[in-house]
Amino acid sequence: MDRAFFVSLSASALNFQESIDWLYGTQAFGIKLGLENTRRLLAEAGLAEIPEGMEVIHVAGTNGKGSVCAFSEQILRDAEIKTGLFTSPHLITYRERIRVKGEMIREETVADILSEIREQVADWEPHPTFFELSLVLAMRHFSEQGCEVVILETGMGGRLDSTNAVQSKVSVITPIGLDHQQWLGETIREIAGEKAGILKPTVPVVVADLHPDARDVVGRKALSLGIPYIEAHPLPGEWELGLAGPHQRENAALAVEATCRIAGERLTQEGIQQSLAATRWPGRFQEVGEKIIVDGAHNEAAAKALCQTWQEKFPNERAHLIFGAAESKAVTEIFRELLPIIGSVTLVPIKSERRLSVEKMKAALLAAGGEEIHVSESENLASALEMAQSGKGKTLVAGSLFLIGETLSLLNGDAFEVSLQ
Repeated sequence: MDRAFFVSLSASALNFQESIDWLYGTQAFGIKLGLENTRRLLAEAGLAEIPEGMEVIHVAGTNGKGSVCAFSEQILRDAEIKTGLFTSPHLITYRERIRVKGEMIREETVADILSEIREQVADWEPHPTFFELSLVLAMRHFSEQGCEVVILETGMGGRLDSTNAVQSKVSVITPIGLDHQQWLGETIREIAGEKAGILKPTVPVVVADLHPDARDVVGRKALSLGIPYIEAHPLPGEWELGLAGPHQRENAALAVEATCRIAGERLTQEGIQQSLAATRWPGRFQEVGEKIIVDGAHNEAAAKALCQTWQEKFPNERAHLIFGAAESKAVTEIFRELLPIIGSVTLVPIKSERRLSVEKMKAALLAAGGEEIHVSESENLASALEMAQSGKGKTLVAGSLFLIGETLSLLNGDAFEVSLQ
């Protein structure tokens, strides 16, 4: 991408689409792990320190981050606490990433704030990245809206993730597994070290039932800082959740523990119970009509949880799987976890420059032991969904959040905003 594109833009304000085009253009600068630019952006926005009256829940981990954020936000919002929620990636529109009281940021607000930031950073070296800019956009919006509690989901890792430039009141570590190894390390211990980087002095950390190696790393970091290491208490068995799957009980328990630490005096057991049952989070074992289930399982642990959820919801029934994935994913391991519930597979390329080819997905399925599974190919998702809806039985769409977003937009009739992140 020619840098002149960024420095030669006119000073006039951008509209929403122009601001989004500019923001996506910054992806040409790649992923840059580090906090310097984020701290500089926050300082110039008057947000070097958290505004008075605002507190932050910071969530890191490999799987379950989005669900923990969703449960937490629902609990707090239902208690009439003004919430800000920052998550990634989005499924259909960029505006999903930034919400106040459950409402997506308005297009006009995105355009106004990004127009200001664009002029501010035009000559910065290095230029801020997509994620750095998105976080500062979110924090400015939350500040201007007077949010009382902000929930920040890390983008990747933790120690050098942009969200770590924001001071938190409570840290949360969800289950840790192997993902993004090219950035975070090849072992659970190395990855846990990056996730534990969000721990801060005086800030308690709420943790999931971690892998022993991860527990050792996170526990030692908490001990070195002298902060409380809090394992979430299991929920009562009779409590219902709005998100399907046995793994969601731990995510909900993490949310309960975190929100009680930050707003316990304003919460009630009855209110928490009702909020957990009311929580919704798109793309997590979401049933779309009677025949299609979508789930953004994109690593081995998520695929295992998906398999367990399917077997719990649809015992003795196998799925027709529509599958697409990015190049960086451990597709053989994902297929291996899903084999018990797969009856047939349609492979489709995702809408990303990092798409994994159908040929490589087919080879991964064979390597996982799926040689007896009937495999078909489709040039695009629309055709695969059309065929699935005309057939018998239930269809599961999984493997990539790109695929989930496109599925929801096709079935709901919304425009799908292609992201290369």
